[in-house]
Amino acid sequence: MKSDTVITFPYSYTMNKQPELKRALGLTTAILLVISSMIGSGVFKKIAPMSSTLMDSNLILLAWLLAGIISMFGVFTYSGLASLTEEGGGQFEYFRIIYGRFFGFLFGWTCFTVIQSASIASIAYVFSESVNNLAPFGSPFDSWANVHIGKFIFPFANSGVKLFAIATIIALTIINYFGVKKGGVINDIFSWGKIAGILFLIFAGFFLYHTKSDITTQNAQLIQAQDFNLISGLFTAMLAAFWAYDGWVNLSYIGGEVKNPKRNIPIAIIGGTAVVMIIYTLVNVVYLRVLPVQTFVDIDAAKNKIAAAEVAQTILPGIGYTLISILIMLSTFGATNASLMSSPRIYHQMAKQKLFFKSFGETHPKYHTPHKSLLFQMIWSSVLVMSGTFDQLTDMLIFASFIAYGSGAAGLLYMKMLGKKVINEEDGSIQRVKITAKVIGYPVIPIIFLLVAIGLVINTLITMPNESLTGLSFIAIGIPIYYIVKKQNAN
Repeated sequence: MKSDTVITFPYSYTMNKQPELKRALGLTTAILLVISSMIGSGVFKKIAPMSSTLMDSNLILLAWLLAGIISMFGVFTYSGLASLTEEGGGQFEYFRIIYGRFFGFLFGWTCFTVIQSASIASIAYVFSESVNNLAPFGSPFDSWANVHIGKFIFPFANSGVKLFAIATIIALTIINYFGVKKGGVINDIFSWGKIAGILFLIFAGFFLYHTKSDITTQNAQLIQAQDFNLISGLFTAMLAAFWAYDGWVNLSYIGGEVKNPKRNIPIAIIGGTAVVMIIYTLVNVVYLRVLPVQTFVDIDAAKNKIAAAEVAQTILPGIGYTLISILIMLSTFGATNASLMSSPRIYHQMAKQKLFFKSFGETHPKYHTPHKSLLFQMIWSSVLVMSGTFDQLTDMLIFASFIAYGSGAAGLLYMKMLGKKVINEEDGSIQRVKITAKVIGYPVIPIIFLLVAIGLVINTLITMPNESLTGLSFIAIGIPIYYIVKKQNAN
């Protein structure tokens, strides 16, 4: 092999005589999976906490725009990393190849304990809230609502919503257990439904509503503050927006089941993210066109209202609330399915590489799905549903996600400039492996993405210490778990 050739197979480990995952997902489903993973609950709710932070419509739109641009920078960066392998597992595989087995494990462990499982839990929670808005469940454990852990985790608060969210996770796990195509069909149906619904909301906001709020003259309190406070406020608001944009990387996890992955995965991630950026920009202009910023601040303070629902009710009195609740249900149900469908492939690939408990690597002999990973993920996501509210979960997982995103950008720069020495299993020779694929905007875009990731992580540590330290604690627990797994798989 040439010294600049990307070597894939020395990094691969295949269990003998085991059923394998099937490449059953085409480009259209891949694009819709990206869109469905991204458009979940954030676009309907996050303008409220962003308004409380920034207090100015122009700054709010700037935060959404910057978050979209930075997310696209991340997409470009990871399109380069995608050339490293055709295996599933996405970021886990990239980190294992670049940084080694220990770092790869820590990332996969963080996905299981925080990033992906908390994403599933939080989106299912908002889906359940939307159903509850139309048909209230009640709270069977209301008498225990004030029981807490550390004064910020209240497991029995809002218990009816939490129990329905858990039931949703269980139902979707069962569907995906019986085949990736079944999960793909659900993804396609709900993706088209949510796109149509959001486009109707945008149309209604521009053409059916004629009394608009003054988007240009609302008071900008932070502009009068110190520059540091303004920058910190933008980063805090962007943390909320990044939750809405998060999910673009999920397709890489399921790369082992995508047809022609080296071509289709970059196309799907770039195309899907571009569509979502346009949709998010337009829908937030509609929000601020219909209601003033102070209304969204009040919604955030109330804690039991959904910003998009109040906008829809203003545009279409009487039926707006019902329509937006149905749209949020479609969107969050589809996003829960997309995350639940892709994430187990990380743990499945980890186990194949002898970096996780062996049972996670089992493939169902009939349905060709990572059935054990699906079931274990279902259990932990259900625990996380009981542990926190929507905003606590999303802030914690975005903090952890940007540690990983920054690591990916640094890894791309390293593999493009210096490369890594590896041993060729075929002849024992030592060769230097580099990423030779063209990366849009290299090296400027990966460097900007890396710097933003570092800034966001530092700012979140300062402004949200509880969520940040909880996320870091979950990561730290992975260190002894790594050695336990290593010892188990050595036997």
